[in-house]
Formats: sequence, structure tokens, C-alpha cells
Amino acid sequence: MKRFHALTLLLALAFAQGHDPGDPAQFSALPQGYAVRFQAGAGEVREAHLLQEGRAWPMARQLSLPGREVWRGVLPEARPYQIRLRTPEGERLLGPFLPPSTPFRALPWLEGRVGYQIFPDRFYNGDPGNDHLALEYNEFRYNQVWQERGGPRPHLSRWEDPPGPMHCCHQYYGGDLQGILRQLPYLAELGVSLLYLNPIFLAGSAHGYDVHDPLRVAPHLGDEALLAELLRRAEALGIRVVFDFVPNHTGLGFFAFQDVVRRGPASPYWNWYFIRRYPFRPGDPTAYESWWGVASLPKLNTLNPEVQAYLFGVAERWVRFGFRGVRVDAPLELLNAEAFFQELRRRLRAVDPEVYLVGEIWERAPRWVRGDTFDSLMNYALGRDIVLRYAQGLHPALFGGPRALRELAELYALYPEAAAAMGFNLVSSHDTSRLLSDLRGDRDRARLALALLFALPGVPVVWQGEECALLGEREPHDLQRRPLPWEACSGEMRAYVAALASLKREEPALRAGAFATHLAEGPLLSFWRGQGEEALLLAFNNGQAPEVLPLPPGAWRDLLTGKRFLGQAEVPGVGALYLKRASR
Repeated sequence: MKRFHALTLLLALAFAQGHDPGDPAQFSALPQGYAVRFQAGAGEVREAHLLQEGRAWPMARQLSLPGREVWRGVLPEARPYQIRLRTPEGERLLGPFLPPSTPFRALPWLEGRVGYQIFPDRFYNGDPGNDHLALEYNEFRYNQVWQERGGPRPHLSRWEDPPGPMHCCHQYYGGDLQGILRQLPYLAELGVSLLYLNPIFLAGSAHGYDVHDPLRVAPHLGDEALLAELLRRAEALGIRVVFDFVPNHTGLGFFAFQDVVRRGPASPYWNWYFIRRYPFRPGDPTAYESWWGVASLPKLNTLNPEVQAYLFGVAERWVRFGFRGVRVDAPLELLNAEAFFQELRRRLRAVDPEVYLVGEIWERAPRWVRGDTFDSLMNYALGRDIVLRYAQGLHPALFGGPRALRELAELYALYPEAAAAMGFNLVSSHDTSRLLSDLRGDRDRARLALALLFALPGVPVVWQGEECALLGEREPHDLQRRPLPWEACSGEMRAYVAALASLKREEPALRAGAFATHLAEGPLLSFWRGQGEEALLLAFNNGQAPEVLPLPPGAWRDLLTGKRFLGQAEVPGVGALYLKRASR
């Protein structure tokens, strides 16, 4: 038995000795200092300290996982350091370690931000006079196969009209930049401080991902002067704006593709695409490579240096214009993705050292957030795979508190703390069903999901209209993209989102990136955010009956309701508590 214990300890220390400051998951920079972490076998480290220039800083057990733990501490300076461990077998000193010269660094301005995603055509129609322009530039003008086959044409709909056969791409409702500008005070009142816009540049569809001119604002949405005013007014209200960048493909009306259509192999842009035969009719999916075989989205050859230079120039132009972040569409589809996005980061950071870079990657993919490509992924792996499944209230054996806490711990063990602090966290978007539909119309569970999302490190991002408690299934007609029925917006849900946003902005523990596991039993889930007296204990219950959470010594107050607790707290059924130490 003693031999087995010694072997376990040896394995645990092997984990600790594996600490590598060159690994961003173990060393990254936060506004509060430098987060240092190591892993050990479960229960094999009793105490740990960071040592630096004669001073010691305590480390704490941050994440408890099956068979292992993650320990964490914060250094004030990026100078050489050591880690001192106290184990059942005595003390052990690890290091010295030399911090990286350029550690992965969290952007300070993202602390406490609340995001909101807008699909411009379906948000608010501020200028009906420009609606007809959508039809003048639609894909139909360029798609010869569509023209020959006939069938439904692009059309304008009234705001209240239901989606029809063209709902995805060619049924326009008239939302525009003027509408977003008009609703900026609404967004500021809701607590929004980061705005993500789906594509706003000249394209052949309502969704805008088939870009015809990425250097021109779509006329049915507005013009460059209006966009500049929107960015200026948003900044004045404390809202920074992220644009959607599409580097993998173009639309049929893009200048280079049209030149290939006209001139074939003689075109200087022939090698910008992957043409299978010529001549061809635009809209024929067998004639050229396209995104997932969709003929309106011909794939760009991003191995071509000319294509790279053009795309880099597009992104640089809009960052110079005033956008504070870039959301990249379908980055994994690029042929040379890693090298491309490393260079994109280098170029954009040269324009704005604090530009925020987000990649549309749905699964856990820590290699894309190591400080050389993206700051965050679109964190569906957190929002849909954990938050939503927990909020759905599945049987505790399937997805109760222990499963949720374990998956949160696994995810946060994988990612650098800098990446967690900048997380672009969402449960729903234009590509998913609405939150309330995923929860079968249960508003209590929707509030539970939102409370959990806002409690986690990073930026919670609300899909337009979720604050209105709207329904909308993705299949079969993308009902989550229906124009917002502003008159039907739920004041109760809107007030709840605004309250969560206020806490995210005001509470130091929620602004910072620190996260630590606590306790999970049955439907009960709890974890810590922040450190010291400002730390919050967050508790959630996805069961119908109340659950009792034992509390650390002292009085505690729920920031959501103002209720005070001593010794233990009752977490309401399908409910949440944001617990803070009560002042005397």
C-alpha cells in the first residue's frame, strides 16, 4: 500500500515538474498579474507557493478533476520564479522558471464587457427608403443557373411577414445601420458594451456571407458615413464594435470571380479560385470548388500570396476605420489556416495593439488560442455543450451539477487564463435555435442559462432578441432570424438581462478571469469567481426542488435578490444565487 502511495506521489510530482511557462495554459498575462498553473495528482499537493525575488505568493487548488488537480497563483511581475510544494512526503522546489518574453496577454478593455449579436437585416428598419437596394445587388444578377431555372426571386417582405421559401438568403426585411444607430440607447440601457455585427458589406444575400465587395458597405444597409457615425456614437456610449470577416470564400459578384467568368484562364485572378472546367455558368456547383458545395460561395485559394495580401488589406482597412474587433467566419476551412491567421494577427496588432480576434470554431480547440492566432473562439463548446445542457434539466445522472462542474473544469484546464478572460461566450446565435426554444419555452430555465453564462469568465454574448424571451427554431425556416417583434419584447426578461449585465460590469470578481471549482451534488452546481474578500460564490440548481448549499463562515448576500444567508443557503429550484460576503 505504501509503495502504491509513493508511486502516486511520483506521478503527481511528474505533473508538477511538467510545468512549462512556454505553455500559455500554464502561464499567461491578466490585467491583475501573471497567472501561473501546474497539474498534480488529486490530493497529492497540500500547499504550494510561488517564489520570486525573496517573496512568496500562495497558490490555491483551482480545478478538481478525476484523478488530478490544477493549482493556480498570480505573480505581479514577469521575472524568474520557482514553485514550492508541500506534499505528504515533505517539501519540493520546482524551477527556476523563466517567463516567456511575450506571454499570451488578455486585453484589459474586455473586462466586464457584455456582448450582443446583431443580424442587420432583421434587427430594426431605420430607413425604409433604402430597402429596395437589396434587390439590385442580389446574387440573382450573377447566378446564371438560377436565372435559367426560374423559380422564386429575391423579394422584400413586411416586418411582420412570416419567412417563406427564400427565408435563409433572399427574403429581405429592411433592417439597416440606421436602425442599429437608432437602437443604440436601448442597447446601452440593456448593458451591452460589445456589439458583434453579422456581415454589413456588399453581398448577394440577406446573410451577407457571399461578399461581392468587402470594401464597401451594402447600400441597403447604409453607407460609409453612416457606419462611421454608428461607430462614433457606439464608442461614446461605451460600446465597442466587432465586424464579420469572411476569408474563405466570396460571392458570385466579387470582382475577381466575375473576371474569371469573363476571361477564363487568361484572367489574372484565375488562380484565386479552384476552377474545375471552363467555360462555366456561375451557380453550377460542379464547375468550381465552393464552401460545402454551395455554388454561391466559390472558395478562395488562400495559398495564393495575392489572395492573402488582398484579404489582409481588407481586415486592416476596417480596423483602421474604427472597428475594435474581428470575428472570422469559418477559419478552419482555409487551406493554410494556421499560417494565415498568425500573419493576420501580426498585421492587425500592428494597426491596433488591442484589436480583439475571434474565430468561429465550435468545438474545444485550445491550439487556436495560444497567443499566436485568436484571442477567443466562438465558445459554443461552453455555451451549448455545457450551459445549455445543464439548463435543460436533464436527469442528474446525465447532466447534473457534477457533470457540469467536471466539464467546466476540463475546459478551463485546457485553455490559457488569458483566453478564458477574453472568452466570446454564447448559447445561441444566428446559426442555432433560440435559447427559449431549446428550453421548450421554459423561461425559468432560460433565466438559469443566462445566469450561468454571465457568471463565467469572459464576455457573455446575447443573440438579438433573447432578452425579449422570443421563440424560434432553426429548422426548417431559421425562425431564430425572424425580424424582432419589438412590441412583443418581454420587459421581465429584459430587466433580468440588464441586471446580470450590471453585475458583470460592477463586480470585480465577475470582471476578472479567475474561476475555481467548489461543490456539485445532484442538480446543484457551484464555483468561485475572483479572490479574497471580493470573491463570489456562484450557485445553480437545475432541479425543480430547492437545494441546500453549505456556506463558508460568515454572512453572505445574494446579489440577485438581496437575501442574506448564514451557514447555508437554499438555492431555489431552477434558480441561481450570486453570493457575496456581506459587509458588517
